[in-house]
Amino acid sequence: MDTADRAHAPVVVAIDGPSGSGKSTVSRAVAARLGLSFLDTGAMYRAMTWWMLANEVDVDDAEAVAVACAKPVIVSGTDAAGPTITVDGQDVSGPIRGPEVTAQVSAVAAVPQVRARLVELQQGCARVAERGIVAEGRDMGSVVFPDATVKIFLTASETARAGRRAAELRAKGVDEATITAMAADLARRDAADSSRETAPLAQAADAVLVDTSELTLDQVIATIAELVEERAGLSAV
Repeated sequence: MDTADRAHAPVVVAIDGPSGSGKSTVSRAVAARLGLSFLDTGAMYRAMTWWMLANEVDVDDAEAVAVACAKPVIVSGTDAAGPTITVDGQDVSGPIRGPEVTAQVSAVAAVPQVRARLVELQQGCARVAERGIVAEGRDMGSVVFPDATVKIFLTASETARAGRRAAELRAKGVDEATITAMAADLARRDAADSSRETAPLAQAADAVLVDTSELTLDQVIATIAELVEERAGLSAV
């Protein structure tokens, strides 16, 4: 995309990174600060996985998942102040965060037909975003929005990510056995997401690497917001 085309294109901030890197929290805060829409693409894959499980589709059968993935109606609300996710009109924002969905989402997300369908929905969300959108996931800058205005690859050490996730779970009253199991699952999902054939987790060549291991949440938000302000000519609202 040349300079003239980019000047008239909607602002798209693509934030990628591994599980537990803080993508959702940071992306939502940056979107709110800059008055942009917010898209949690991971929630879309979780919603698809939830539907597969609810409808007894064998998520380990890639062909069955491929055939079924056109059926659910998945709608992502992109208001940073209150993002929503529904499947066939049902609010699934709570159920998609459960351990069963978490354990199976990587398998569903690896199916090319699932990715093709959800990428189309993700790009559609960006097209209707009035001021622009902050989209977070694992292939935003490399696949979904290759011409994004700003690309960020958000990461942190495995120890830092596991520690943050454990703190979140303890705050919700989750027992230690479950926390230990979910820490192991974090490493498994990293490996699965990075090694899948279709749109693996990878840093886009032109993405800015932001390592949050030693940064506070406020510092990360400020760093990314200032970068977007500079490159996109936006200001906080």
